[in-house]
Amino acid sequence: MIENPWKEILTGCMNEQLAKIIISGPRKKDGVRKIEIRPILLKEKLMFQASAYTEKQVQHYNLTEAECYEKIAEWTEGFRQLEALHPQEHIQVLISKKGKRSVHRSKSGCPVPKANLSHNRKKQYILDPEIPVQFLIDLGVQTKEGKIVHSRYDKFRQMNRFLEFIEDIVPELPKDRESVIIDFGCGKSYLTFAMYYYLHELKHYDVRIIGLDLKADVIAHCQNLAEEYGYEKLSFLTGDIAQYEGVDHVDMVVTLHACDTATDYALEKAVKWGAKVILSVPCCQHEVNKQIQNDLLQPVLKYGLIRERMSALLTDAIRANLLEEAGYQVQVLEFIDMEHTPKNILLRAVKSGKQKTSGELTELMEELHVSPTLAALLRTERNTADA
Repeated sequence: MIENPWKEILTGCMNEQLAKIIISGPRKKDGVRKIEIRPILLKEKLMFQASAYTEKQVQHYNLTEAECYEKIAEWTEGFRQLEALHPQEHIQVLISKKGKRSVHRSKSGCPVPKANLSHNRKKQYILDPEIPVQFLIDLGVQTKEGKIVHSRYDKFRQMNRFLEFIEDIVPELPKDRESVIIDFGCGKSYLTFAMYYYLHELKHYDVRIIGLDLKADVIAHCQNLAEEYGYEKLSFLTGDIAQYEGVDHVDMVVTLHACDTATDYALEKAVKWGAKVILSVPCCQHEVNKQIQNDLLQPVLKYGLIRERMSALLTDAIRANLLEEAGYQVQVLEFIDMEHTPKNILLRAVKSGKQKTSGELTELMEELHVSPTLAALLRTERNTADA
């Protein structure tokens, strides 16, 4: 009988001290996107609970140690990465398409939360709410004692939700050089600091992150904080999205709540750079709302609120299709719960190189009499390149 290689890799971690095992980077985008494994006690017996997350639901498995190795071997056939977080050791395993495992072991470079062995436990966050982090304290999200400020809990949840999206796409970033990430319209930069802290300080990835915004006073404050923390590869600049030319290549572009067509210029920049990953949460989609006309839909469009919401959804659906035309695999995901804000759609695009061409999108825009900025930007560039 062939010995399961995961038993040799993980044996030292498979005990009650294990914080969690994370299997991420799915090779197929339409199934399980992430698996988390943690120890639990069932009838005083140590077991391991695996939670398999799809886009809309989660399935749980309670496994013995032996069963856990078998399931890990089965699951990792469709994933690119496994991480084991344990107080004594941090294990990272990169998995090639042919199943070759590259194992990296190191002493834990960051505090690992003590494992909670209860069967029904409280929500676990990527950023532990009980560990003080200076940028969270300075931004008013956390107290000096390490407690989340009650009125800022929604912001804390938003940060962690965003980091879950980052966690999923990390395997797409280059592993043999520095990754350049630009956050357009970073504002007060809650999520920019969270992204840097997670990728560089916790995960020790070689990243350089640039935050860009038009508000000079806000940018100056963020830059001062970055320097105070010693975040040498995090910088903030005052500038306009459409005019920024400060780098030659970018691996990931983040644009969160860039207003109206500012999102389009950020997406166009990302495509122009050939960014491997794009994460965009659009905001204030006014352009299509001013343009949309359709006799059949007039009984619906005459109501201002409904017209506004339909226009926003159409804008983002058109953007997603245009990114697919440009060679990206696109998912439209819920960023945070609708109860917190209606502007909660996140476009996650990963460069595939496979361009999709369809006359249906052109027909739709003509039927609705809309001419979105992103369509003009991307299609004009494509037609020029093809000429």
